[in-house]
Amino acid sequence: MELQKSSVGVGVIAAIASSLCCITPLVAILAGSTSLAASFQWVEPLRPWLIGATIAALGLAWYLKLRPVNQDDCCDVDQARFWNGKPFLGAITAISILMLTLPLYAGALYPSPVANEEVSLLADTTHVVELGVVGMTCDGCEAHVEQAVGKLAGIAQVHASYRDSNTVVEFDPEKTSIGEITRAIESTSYKVTHSTLKPSQKID
Repeated sequence: MELQKSSVGVGVIAAIASSLCCITPLVAILAGSTSLAASFQWVEPLRPWLIGATIAALGLAWYLKLRPVNQDDCCDVDQARFWNGKPFLGAITAISILMLTLPLYAGALYPSPVANEEVSLLADTTHVVELGVVGMTCDGCEAHVEQAVGKLAGIAQVHASYRDSNTVVEFDPEKTSIGEITRAIESTSYKVTHSTLKPSQKID
């Protein structure tokens, strides 16, 4: 019984740890923290190992729960408790699966930045800059960057991509600057490596 409890604990902890890099941007947005989001970037390379640990630990817990019960253990009072039963283990497994798959749907948990149509219509005055950004690992990171940049005055559109390690911003240079955009991105603890002005165009 103790081994089963330990397996469940390890499985849950590993599942949560595997998605910390996606959980923390959401927490950062809700808490208004500027440094929290990138605090767990070091977890990303360990994600495959954490997923494996989760599967192994919960697999062991299910094996211990479903294996034939010895005659001497049939009346064990502990087994009647909810947290020692299959419903509880099933709920823990479901939560762990949600944690493991968080990077696949994290983007849906964040509000999309709304394009500033008033700025966007001034096509002749807007500039487009592409900034290299390192440290983003999932849709949650993208949303955190887009939220930070979108708060600046004069932003028409912003699109961050963790796959391309960049953020493309359409902005009015009379109301904001590349320096301010860079500072907004770096306030989320992601690092801007370079910036390149591009011909004015609408961001897809």
